[in-house]
Amino acid sequence: MPEGDVNGIENSPATPPATPPATPGTPTPLMSSMRIDSLSYERERKSMPRGKCFPVESWTPNHMCVTDFGPPDVSLGRKLGAEFVGTFILMFAASAGPILNQKYDGVETLIGNAACAGLAVMVLILSTGHISGAHFNPSLTIAFAAFRHFPWTQVPAYILAQVSASICASFALKGIFNPYMSGGVTIPSNTLAQAFALEFIITFILMFVVTAVATDTRAVGELAGIAVGATVMLNILISGPASGGSMNPVRTLGPAVASGNYKAIWVYIIAPTLGALAGSGIYTLIKLHDVEGDPPRPVRSFRR
Repeated sequence: MPEGDVNGIENSPATPPATPPATPGTPTPLMSSMRIDSLSYERERKSMPRGKCFPVESWTPNHMCVTDFGPPDVSLGRKLGAEFVGTFILMFAASAGPILNQKYDGVETLIGNAACAGLAVMVLILSTGHISGAHFNPSLTIAFAAFRHFPWTQVPAYILAQVSASICASFALKGIFNPYMSGGVTIPSNTLAQAFALEFIITFILMFVVTAVATDTRAVGELAGIAVGATVMLNILISGPASGGSMNPVRTLGPAVASGNYKAIWVYIIAPTLGALAGSGIYTLIKLHDVEGDPPRPVRSFRR
């Protein structure tokens, strides 16, 4: 072929330029797949298209219904296993303190009871948060789903795992400490109205903090376990002698089933759920939002 033809072909605008090879050392994402647990769902959903069937975001480029979430990087079975084990440990630790107080004449004290629950929450968030989101609380799971930080399709399975773990832990405690199981039951010390108000307010405080550290990239996510554990301790110190400082329907349900004492159990199911919804809702209202044109902020989560 003549040289002019070769040059003509080489200079032809119709010929696409060769793609340069990737630059060595180019950083890659720390995580290649997406999660749908509560503590990592928020940062994913802003970039997703809205679904056709519900005003929620889907996990694929195509518009989908709310029930069509794509597969996460952690299977639902593993998440439920982590929720069951975590709730079991939390229930065992949080109920053992009050039971020991009853058996050994107040040896644990109120501070000891608060530390049992708060420390358990802290270490469980740090150890299982990356698997299931470390809910361990039906009220928290419902609140996350209500404000689109967690898929509704997984809520029933999470609640079933939490309830069954609570009952198993309570019967384990009953077998070990019987007949002192009544010490682990949360019942009102005074009026039902006082217990309802306390459980609503302390769960509001808990969920306000959880929503901040779990869904807001500006919050110090690396300290989420410490922040939530400290909040649990604070709430028990505030309300322990009056209402038991439950903040969690399964904290009351398991010991109630094991001891056969269902006094005012509706208070400990309804009040924490309403308080969790209110706490998550209020933080969502005051949460700072990215200003258009601002550079994206790095996700500061302890789950990285």
